Amino acid sequence: MSQKGVLVVISGFSGAGKGTLMKELLKQYPNYALSVSATTRQPRPGEVDGREYYFVTEKDFDEMIAKDQMIEYACYCGRYYGTPRTYVEEQMASGKDVLLEIEIQGALQIKKKFPETILIFITTPSAEILKNRLVGRGTETPEVIAARLSRAVEESRGIEEYDYVLVNDDLAECTALLHQVIQDQHHRACNQMDFIEKTREELKGFCQ
Repeated sequence: MSQKGVLVVISGFSGAGKGTLMKELLKQYPNYALSVSATTRQPRPGEVDGREYYFVTEKDFDEMIAKDQMIEYACYCGRYYGTPRTYVEEQMASGKDVLLEIEIQGALQIKKKFPETILIFITTPSAEILKNRLVGRGTETPEVIAARLSRAVEESRGIEEYDYVLVNDDLAECTALLHQVIQDQHHRACNQMDFIEKTREELKGFCQ
């Protein structure tokens, strides 16, 4: 496996179970680190600052952007979300595969900056199941749910930009598949680097 970790962006419709999948991945496998995003939205019941998100004011968020402390940021349903730079770079340098849970705007920003990033989109088996999951949370108003479903329509037009699309129907199966997809990409990158290094050494020999 390569010394440096890979960057993995997990996106998906609100209610598709992205957070649950990543928690399961972190619980089962030691080689992942979860990047905690900053957001200007208010915490939901049970959420802790620094664990699910860094909950900041819009003023603080703007200052982080001005100081180039974000590798991406975007507005979603009237609230800002962004990925702090330092933690991501430190974890990748240590060999950890870093997971980012961000929406499509931020995902495409990162792909432009870091082309080797793996983009994975999580969806539900159907739109009806997606709506039922949102309603079942019991934490959001009908207006917010309607906004999230409307946003899902917009996001569906960008799914083709992703490297993989996984259907989260069974948690255990989807977790195992998510891990396999990431590690396959990791090994592929290693094999490419080994080939490049071998070719470089052979070419040097021809020049002697």
